[in-house]
Amino acid sequence: MNRQDLFELIKRKKSFLCVGLDTDITKIPKHLLGNEDPVFDFNVKIIDATIDLTIAYKPNLAFYESLGSKGLTSLEKTIGYLQTFGDEIFTIADAKRGDIGNTSKLYAKTFFDNLGFDAVTVAPYMGEDSVTPFLEYPEKWVILLALTSNKGAEDFQMLETVIDKKETERIKLFERVITKSYEWAGPDRIMFVVGATKANMLEDIRKLAPDHFLLIPGVGAQGGSLEDVAKYGMNEQCGILVNSSRNIIYASLDEDFAEKAREEANNIQQQMNLLLEKNIL
Repeated sequence: MNRQDLFELIKRKKSFLCVGLDTDITKIPKHLLGNEDPVFDFNVKIIDATIDLTIAYKPNLAFYESLGSKGLTSLEKTIGYLQTFGDEIFTIADAKRGDIGNTSKLYAKTFFDNLGFDAVTVAPYMGEDSVTPFLEYPEKWVILLALTSNKGAEDFQMLETVIDKKETERIKLFERVITKSYEWAGPDRIMFVVGATKANMLEDIRKLAPDHFLLIPGVGAQGGSLEDVAKYGMNEQCGILVNSSRNIIYASLDEDFAEKAREEANNIQQQMNLLLEKNIL
């Protein structure tokens, strides 16, 4: 899916919602636990309840890998199910991979060739050769970790770095990630993760990356504001995918979990529709 396709999908669904499938076996409704594959069954119910309201789904790999081979089977079945919807959905592997050489090539093969995701999150801190193998796949996306919403982001991402030998110009490390990535690919292949709790910095980020899509977690359970994210993060093609995980998929832990998930997703989509009408449509 290319950038124009993604924008057309946003306009068609009047939404820029990404649902995080952070499916925790200890949190899903108990009545599913007797099923052969409760994780997959939970995911299918969530997907069916929200497919018309969302642009993207983002399974977090840790929740599946932690269950061993059974979890990986659940993941494969989930992405296979999502692929039955064709171009009506954008799929993101929240894997945060970042290694060099053949290792990175094999990660790219895993998520793009074998599993068929549209995008994968990548940690860029080992540099160019940890990112470029993912860019060898046409119309697949790399989503670089830039400015994340966790407390520990302050440890490294906000550090100032010198970018010339005379030490006359200093920028923060996350800013260097953004500007350096222009040497690898443009806004039709690379997105950036920017935490919603850093919404006050989105205006400055937009100066560095005016045309890129931003994947923005942290709205809802982590306290980020959807209105602020739209105000400072939107561009002419919307340019933002806002992720919500726990608020939607765990809106209820009872047998009505899918219905409640839809209600929560619908509330967010309605807000997004208003923001799109105000700023884009």
